[in-house]
Amino acid sequence: MAGTAVTGVGGVFVGAGVVGVGGDLVMQRTAPGLMGRLGRLHVGETLRFELRCVLLLLLLGRMHVTGPVGLASAMALVLCLLGGQALHAAICTLIGRRRRLAVAARHIDLRRLGISDRPPRRLTEWPGLRMLAYEVAALGGLGATLVTGDARWVVAGLTAAAGGCAVTVLALLPYLVGALRLPGPARVLGEVNAWLVRHRPETVLYFSGPRASAYQVGMWLETVAALRAPALVIVRERHLLEVLAPTVLPVLCVPDGTHLRRLDLGSVRVALYPANVGENIHLLRIPTMQHVFLDHGDGHGDGDSATGVDPYSKVYDQVWVAGRAGRQRYAEAAVGVEDADIVEVGRPQLDGLQVQEVQEGDGVPLPTVLYAPGPASPAAEGETLVRRLLESEPPVRVLYRPHPAADRRSAAHRRIVALIGAANERRAGQGTDEPEEAGALRAEATRCRAELTRRIAALHARLRPAYADEAMLTRDSAAPDPAAVAEAGELGEQWHRAHWAASPPWLHQVVEADTPALHSCFDQADLLIGDLSGVVADFIATLKPYALTDAAGVGAEEFRRQHTVARAAYLLDPEANGVEELVRLLFQPDRDTLRAARHELRAYLLGPASPPSIQRFNEAVDALAAKGEALIRLRELQTIREGAEGAPDEHPATAPCPCAPSAPPPAK
Repeated sequence: MAGTAVTGVGGVFVGAGVVGVGGDLVMQRTAPGLMGRLGRLHVGETLRFELRCVLLLLLLGRMHVTGPVGLASAMALVLCLLGGQALHAAICTLIGRRRRLAVAARHIDLRRLGISDRPPRRLTEWPGLRMLAYEVAALGGLGATLVTGDARWVVAGLTAAAGGCAVTVLALLPYLVGALRLPGPARVLGEVNAWLVRHRPETVLYFSGPRASAYQVGMWLETVAALRAPALVIVRERHLLEVLAPTVLPVLCVPDGTHLRRLDLGSVRVALYPANVGENIHLLRIPTMQHVFLDHGDGHGDGDSATGVDPYSKVYDQVWVAGRAGRQRYAEAAVGVEDADIVEVGRPQLDGLQVQEVQEGDGVPLPTVLYAPGPASPAAEGETLVRRLLESEPPVRVLYRPHPAADRRSAAHRRIVALIGAANERRAGQGTDEPEEAGALRAEATRCRAELTRRIAALHARLRPAYADEAMLTRDSAAPDPAAVAEAGELGEQWHRAHWAASPPWLHQVVEADTPALHSCFDQADLLIGDLSGVVADFIATLKPYALTDAAGVGAEEFRRQHTVARAAYLLDPEANGVEELVRLLFQPDRDTLRAARHELRAYLLGPASPPSIQRFNEAVDALAAKGEALIRLRELQTIREGAEGAPDEHPATAPCPCAPSAPPPAK
């Protein structure tokens, strides 16, 4: 386009422009990542649009088909188009900023704030498509001018483009007025405080962190929702609201620390912190709460090393751990957390996990081995291990579930996936003597899974409409929908059952997405192979055998001495030697010599099996809330007593009350 604009070859210019518009359209639909990188290099869609407008004017000046008046008109229209596009972007930015409330919420009635609707997506989103439409109009007018020799066509095309841009700007003005009328922080906080006074939550689940760590608060939602007293969730980042799982709990997002300090949280007695982050200080300064750090290792289970204990933990009133292992970690770390301030509450998230031990004579025809490496697991060792499992005799089924934080683009991961794919092709080619009824049942399960996927997507779209922004979701989610949350949980369980029913039991699987969930994979597995991560600590609750890789090669005795979770684990060396023995014990359960050790380790890591962890968690919250209430009453009595002692004597001639405390002696 630049070359033909300089030389004045209009026909080629139009052809090149059409190719450019088509290429932009294809890239927007098929390569959004490339478009984003171009934007970061400052050659985004807006700059390309402006350059093509300038080239069009250069072409018109070189061709002399419009005359001075036509060229001036074209220049004025192009300036109007560029100015209108800039004004449109500015209005969209202003609307977006004004619609970001000081506090966003879910399941809290803030309808009295009078929050207006956001602009339709066709007005605010897809700016590249709108600019391409303007270019098509201009190129169409230019082409008609070249064919007819009439300059009015190109002017008409530019007029249509500028007029379309003006229409979108005018259509945004009512939404701009509505955004400017949205309440400010003072009114929003006042309405939130009015709700807090009415509902008086007694427990707060508080979290701050990046989007990738949202699972740390998500894993506690169901547990906190089961508390007997009213509870509230407070998150500090807006992106956490976007990824938070469906819950019946009221949720507040308070990004600004000054706004958090202005919230009326006087009814809260217990604050729960799933993560040790700097933003916790904004709530820790409130003296009327009892502050609890939920220390469960990396979010999955208690870790091994005392070096993982953060000295910052001593700022909390109590630290809650799963079992005696957590208490021992703090004793060894000696970071200032008193033993009396540590409470063992178990792991409520594991209460529903299936506990299944293979007994004598219960050998599985084709057992399942779950390989779930951690994010730092050496990829080369994983490739060797998977190859040995796939080639093992007798055969097993392999479930490979890489850690969510692992690099899916690594060459080793791709080779593992390729190995599993090739093994599945060999097994599918060998055929099976499966009854026809089983194949029909699997086909029905596949159809059921597809239908459940559609229903889950529809439910999520209903709970989080795509057209709604943060302000509209705050307005429209005034009350929780327990039926929808229960439906989401039930649909998830049905999906998992259908998924496993639709999967041939002899084919291996690679689980790279969030579904099937980790605990669902636990239920399918007869053996876990992992490394030193919280996944293994959770799997211990199933009492099934598991294995760890001694990547450093320190030896079995030293490895078990250094790492608590290795006490009941079968060990593999870095070359995965020992896989054959592991597979053999799945077919001959009498070879499982660590069954008793797993029972002991489960009690040590996770606490006793009875009473259930959720009951112990509830009792711990109730006890701490009662302690906090008693401390508040004691402070109030002390304040009253100190006020009485320091009050001036208004009637010196009156004899003091016999029950009044004696006055202190005068200072010398």
